[in-house]
Amino acid sequence: MLATMPPTHIVLIHGAATTAAIWQRVRCALAELCPQVPVVAPQRAYSGDLAAEVDALAGLCTDAVVVGVSGGATLGLALLAAGVPLAGAVLHEPAVGSLVPGLLAPVAAAYSSGGVAAFGAALYGPAWTMAMAPADPDAVRRDLAMFRAFEPTPLPSVPSAALTTVGSRSPAVRHAAARALQVHCALPYRVIDDCGHAAHLECPEALASLAGRLALRLPPSG
Repeated sequence: MLATMPPTHIVLIHGAATTAAIWQRVRCALAELCPQVPVVAPQRAYSGDLAAEVDALAGLCTDAVVVGVSGGATLGLALLAAGVPLAGAVLHEPAVGSLVPGLLAPVAAAYSSGGVAAFGAALYGPAWTMAMAPADPDAVRRDLAMFRAFEPTPLPSVPSAALTTVGSRSPAVRHAAARALQVHCALPYRVIDDCGHAAHLECPEALASLAGRLALRLPPSG
């Protein structure tokens, strides 16, 4: 089945305790699945200011399919809330504020007790290593504060090609968060098999398949 419209571009947004390099395996999978689709993975500034982060991404993300994991997914929600006209979105396990209180409490506790190493391990699991963290030792503190303060709002519009995802191996609280966003923001969700929070590391092909199909203006599944 061929797309009836030209493909749009894909923007990959990284989260806390990672850099844009985290997307290497997803980019490779996208290059095989849909080589005609431009893919961009911007390096965030770790400013700690949600409005500044959204402003920095808005132009690049206009008319794009935005893919984010963790904090990157939270920024995808913030872009939608700000009215940035996305072509679509695949947002894996974003923060949900007071919709599910305490969602980020375990990783915050890990950061308090063991710094970046403990935070990354608690958030992403064994697929993450310290080599994936940013060089700035204070970047995680700023990101964590920003994402803990995030509060989702009903969206002014929801692209038909937008959804959140949750890993089949993620804890129940993550599934509760996906259900809460479906009700609060009218964002459908789907479960990615054999995956936890670190979808870009654990199941890059599945994430790339979803994003690639949306960029080609095809349904999320064949």
